[in-house]
Amino acid sequence: MYRGLAAAVALAAAMATACSGSPHKTPQPVDNVALHGAKPETSQPRPDFTLTDTAGQSYDFGKRTRGKVTLLYFGYTNCPDECPTSMADVAAALRSVPSAVAAQVTVVFATTDPWRDNAKVVRAWLDRFHPPAPFVGLTGSPGEVAGAETTMGMPISTREPRAKGQKPGQYSVSHFAAVIVYGRDDRLATLYPSGVVPADIAADLKVLVKG
Repeated sequence: MYRGLAAAVALAAAMATACSGSPHKTPQPVDNVALHGAKPETSQPRPDFTLTDTAGQSYDFGKRTRGKVTLLYFGYTNCPDECPTSMADVAAALRSVPSAVAAQVTVVFATTDPWRDNAKVVRAWLDRFHPPAPFVGLTGSPGEVAGAETTMGMPISTREPRAKGQKPGQYSVSHFAAVIVYGRDDRLATLYPSGVVPADIAADLKVLVKG
């Protein structure tokens, strides 16, 4: 088990959601810690997993992001609330910091719905947020995505039964819903569940890029 991530989950209960608009508690800043998200019990290393980016190329997360401030999010494009809100908040934070800071931050979105989120769908969805630089979008087979989640130490995403009123083929995906942040030292720095505002994320980015 990826203990640092699991400990942060405990601090920010109910991060796992089917993206149905359920309320979430915002973690309070931890004493003597400058960052605004949930503080992991231990600072675990940046993980290694490989998926496929929206250009159809293999993307080794550990190697491609090593030494960079990285914001990682597992979600899906048909999510009605949590996922677009999280990506919009990150994009707003990046637009509000100096360009020299934004240039040092990599944002990676990995789909939890590989059945619908092919490369073209993920790219078009991410481009809606218009950050200073394009977000990296990742997809893969259901087994590959589940393998990445297992490497992360998070629950494997699951498709929820079709809700009343949904058309055939429509469904929600229950998934770990928090932005996972790694510092330049390649260690887990913090996590942002729903409720952490762009201004706080921006303040943290200025700290993180200094290493």
